[in-house]
Amino acid sequence: MAKILIVEDNALNIKLFCDLLAAHGHQPEAVTDSRNALDVARQFSPDLVITDIQLPHVSGLELIRLLRSDKQLAKVPIMAVTAYAARGDEERIREAGAQAYVSKPISVVKFAQTVDELLPAKDKAEPVIDDFEGWSNEADDSPGPGEAGGEED
Repeated sequence: MAKILIVEDNALNIKLFCDLLAAHGHQPEAVTDSRNALDVARQFSPDLVITDIQLPHVSGLELIRLLRSDKQLAKVPIMAVTAYAARGDEERIREAGAQAYVSKPISVVKFAQTVDELLPAKDKAEPVIDDFEGWSNEADDSPGPGEAGGEED
């Protein structure tokens, strides 16, 4: 389970991102005001930061630069998301220090894959698999009534 900080000013996107991350076993923490993002990040110590680029007050690009210049957070991977994908945006976002870029509207599969690629191996999402050792989908081979070793009538 990874701790993932989401910096996003749109309530519907926050819900979508948080629900997706929680469904994959992660612990999301949302910040709606980018002016508070750096302080929250320092307190939360995330394994990954997902930030919108088009934010009021402190832009996503500026936030990425602030995270990269902070000793505690400089090595935390960053995924940028934006609805305004213009020519040259990806280069500017990567130059600011983000490792990944996803355009909105997001593809749920691409979003989940990108998150998984950015997380250290110990924090990658693992599907929940019940331990059914000894269980089989095949028919029960034990003797039935009237068969050798089965119950008698």
